[in-house]
Amino acid sequence: MIRHSMKTFFAALLAGWAALLAATGTALPAEFQTAAKQLIIMDYATGAELFAKNADEIMEPASMTKLMTVYMMFERLKNGSLSLTDTFLVSENAWRKQGSKMFVPVGGRVAIEDLIRGIVVQSGNDASIVVAEGLAGSEEAFAQQMTETARRLGMMNTVFKNASGWPDPGHHTTARDLAILAAATIRDFPNFYAYYAEESFIYNKIKQGNRNPLLYKNTGADGLKTGHTEAAGYGLTASAQRGDMRLILVAHGMGSMRERAAESNRLLDWAFREFNSYPLFKGGEKVADAPVWLGDAETVPLTLEQDLTAVLKRSGRKDMKVTVAMEEPIAAPIKKGAPVGKLVVTAPDMKPIERPLLAAADVGPLGMVGRFKAAIGYLVWGGGK
Repeated sequence: MIRHSMKTFFAALLAGWAALLAATGTALPAEFQTAAKQLIIMDYATGAELFAKNADEIMEPASMTKLMTVYMMFERLKNGSLSLTDTFLVSENAWRKQGSKMFVPVGGRVAIEDLIRGIVVQSGNDASIVVAEGLAGSEEAFAQQMTETARRLGMMNTVFKNASGWPDPGHHTTARDLAILAAATIRDFPNFYAYYAEESFIYNKIKQGNRNPLLYKNTGADGLKTGHTEAAGYGLTASAQRGDMRLILVAHGMGSMRERAAESNRLLDWAFREFNSYPLFKGGEKVADAPVWLGDAETVPLTLEQDLTAVLKRSGRKDMKVTVAMEEPIAAPIKKGAPVGKLVVTAPDMKPIERPLLAAADVGPLGMVGRFKAAIGYLVWGGGK
C-alpha cells in the first residue's frame, strides 16, 4: 500500500490536537510497585488498556465468579423470561453451602430481586446456588452455561465449575476476562447495574454491608464485586466514573482486606490523574478530502463511521502522529460508504489506533469527453496539475 501524508489534512488537524494526543495503553513506569499479583486497568468507553500486570495469567476468581451468575440473571430479566418478582425454591444443597451467606431458608422461596441483592451485596454462596438450580436445574449445568456465555463475550481463558466461586481445580479466569465481563455488565444492563452500588441489604432480619470497599470512599466507584479465598488472596473487580471518564479495575492476589482497599483506591487515583479521554472526531464528520482519478468530482470527503475518542496519557503529548494511509488518487466510480483508507493514530508506548476511512459521497466516472480531456492533461502535465 502507498502511504501519503495529506498536507491539508495535517495542517488543520495538528494545529488543534498536537497538545492533546499522547500515549494510549502506556504501562506504569518500571519503578511503580503494586501489591496486586494480577491487575488490569482499562477505559470503559474505548477499551484502551492503561496498565496490565499478569492480566492473562490464569487465576482463581473466588467470589468474583458471581459477576457471571448475576450477568445471566440480568440477561433473562432483559429478555423477559424472568421477572424481579419471580421466586426460586431453596434446596437443602443451597441452604447447607458454607462461606459467605444470604441466609436463605431451606424449603422456602426467594424473590429474584432479593437474590440479586443477596449475591451482589451479601456475596451469598447459598443465593448463587439457588439461582443456578432455578435457572438450569443444577449448579453443574448452570456452570456450563456460564462458560458458554463467557466465550460469547470474548472471555477466552475462563472456565466456570460453579456459580459461587467455591474453589475447584478447573475453575479459573484472568484479570482481563473479568474486565471484559464488568464492561459487558455495565454496557448491556444499564437499568440493573445500579444494584452493584447498594451499600447494604437486609434479608431474614440480617443486615450485611457491601464488601466493595471503594463504595465507601469518594472514588466515583459504583460497582462491582470482591473475591477472596485463602489460596487466591483478596481481589476486586471495580468500576468508577469521574466526569466523563469511566475506568474498570481488576486487582487480585492481595494479602488482606485492608491492602485490597488501599491498593485499589491508589491505582484508580493514579489512572484518573495520569490519563484523560479526548474526543477526536464525530462519526460522519469529514476527516479529510482524497483526490479522485477520472471522476465527476476532483475529491471525495472521508469520514469515520463512529465517534473516535482517544484515552491519552497526559505526560507524553508531543510525540503523537496522525496519518491517513490509502492508495491515491482513488479511481472512480466510488460508492458512498466504501472503505478507501484508514486513519492511524500513534504515539510512543501505545498501541496504534486504526479506524477505516469511508467515502462520504458517491463519485461517478467521467464521461467519454471528460476522460479524453483527463488523458490529454495527464500527457501534457504528467498528472501534476
